[in-house]
Amino acid sequence: MPSLIDLRRRIRAVKSTQQITKAMKMIAASRLKRAQDRVIAARPFAQRMLKVLNGLVSRVDQDAHPLLRIPAERTGRPLLIVITADRGLCGSFNSNIIKAAGQFILNETPGRNISLGLVGRKGRDFFRRRGFDIRYEAVGIFQKMTFADAIDIADAAIEDFTSGAASSVHLVYNEFKSVMTQRIVVERLLPIPRLEGEAARQEGEGAGPTVDYLYEPAPEEIFRDLLPRHVQSQVYRALLESNASFFAAQMTAMDAATRNSTEMIENLTLYMNKVRQAAITREIIEVVSGAAAT
Repeated sequence: MPSLIDLRRRIRAVKSTQQITKAMKMIAASRLKRAQDRVIAARPFAQRMLKVLNGLVSRVDQDAHPLLRIPAERTGRPLLIVITADRGLCGSFNSNIIKAAGQFILNETPGRNISLGLVGRKGRDFFRRRGFDIRYEAVGIFQKMTFADAIDIADAAIEDFTSGAASSVHLVYNEFKSVMTQRIVVERLLPIPRLEGEAARQEGEGAGPTVDYLYEPAPEEIFRDLLPRHVQSQVYRALLESNASFFAAQMTAMDAATRNSTEMIENLTLYMNKVRQAAITREIIEVVSGAAAT
């Protein structure tokens, strides 16, 4: 049976931990609101641009731009961009991303014949320890994330794809749904997906007849400026989604830890009172027994 001193010391330790988790929950909640506003502001442009381009590129030849071209032969390896967090204490946020990336590697590239672009310290540390080919990494960008960070990541992916070093580029990240819900997303970034058949017609013209576009200037010049910007915006949206999901996961995890610590303190206090009561009873019995013996 532990002594009263040990129980008091343990209760103080749990209370100190509870103060930390409560403070982290409040910090995550305050940062979540700002991150959520940025996600909501970035989603309409990125999603609409994706839909328009998916319908548009289905009406042009693949050779109109290198980012539309599907390699005839797998001259390069697939590139997977894994977006994790720089810190932990966020429940299963990072482990779910790493698990989804590992599943993609097993299904798409047997033998680990893949290259990785890693965003976030947790993913970088995990895959580096296991000897994967890391093309580039970005650590610490979530502290003051800007569109320039997305441009650097997107331009590196575009360079690998257009040079033939990467046969395709995929993103894996956590999409923010709500404070309690985040969804793992694995999506193809390059070559830009093309809508086929009826889906392309509905996206481009709604329920109307198929329309041929007139380009001014030439399609090559339009795509030269538009497609890289599209890739950059999709990477930026993924970074914003992941950042908001991290704060939501951390707030939820710290709230659960605070509630668990409260329950632990109550149980330890009850147990300490029982130990103290047993010690007092034992001392009374000893006094009474000594008095009776005399």
